[in-house]
Amino acid sequence: MRNLLKRIWSFAIEWKWRLALTAVVLAVGAVACVLICDRRVEAVAAGRHYDDVNRIPHRNVGLLLGTSKYTVFGKDNEYYQRRIEAAYELYSKGKIDTILISGDNSKKDYNEPETMMADLVALGVPKDRFVLDYAGFRTLDSVVRAKNVFGRDSVTIISQEFHNVRALYLAENVGVDAIAFNALYPIYRKSVKIIIREKLARVKVVLDVLLGVKPKFER
Repeated sequence: MRNLLKRIWSFAIEWKWRLALTAVVLAVGAVACVLICDRRVEAVAAGRHYDDVNRIPHRNVGLLLGTSKYTVFGKDNEYYQRRIEAAYELYSKGKIDTILISGDNSKKDYNEPETMMADLVALGVPKDRFVLDYAGFRTLDSVVRAKNVFGRDSVTIISQEFHNVRALYLAENVGVDAIAFNALYPIYRKSVKIIIREKLARVKVVLDVLLGVKPKFER
């Protein structure tokens, strides 16, 4: 009986170390994957996104990436407001002529493109300067549809820097000649949650490209 118990204990210890080693290997692999994808996305976007409106080249079309005007708590979304300001600055300085707003309109009472257009019109952008994409459910959809649905193969992407970098990576891989203008960040941009989420989002965008993921609506 004693020998049997020893064998069981030895087997348990052996499997414990195997599981521990497997966990370490998986963790190292996951970290390596995140770092490789992060570097790849950054490398593709390098030198193609701008903070200074006076230095960014002119492009006919600005691709404004949509987001909600309000947070889930009903407060003003600073990311939204900064993007509106960035789009208006580009237009008023003659850096773009037309604004393609790509956002979510999956519900009757939720319409990112029209909400953003209304706020830009209120700032003085003529209504005939807009093209609206109601099926920009995510960045991939917005970038791919800009080319395949709206025939825009040269654009200035407008969003915050972390978002622009991913969008530029997508644009490079779907044949869109893109640069980007970085909207300002809210003051809480450095939160650990946002940083981690963005690193994982870069892994996903690389996988989307490798797997040939398509927009929800291609036409």
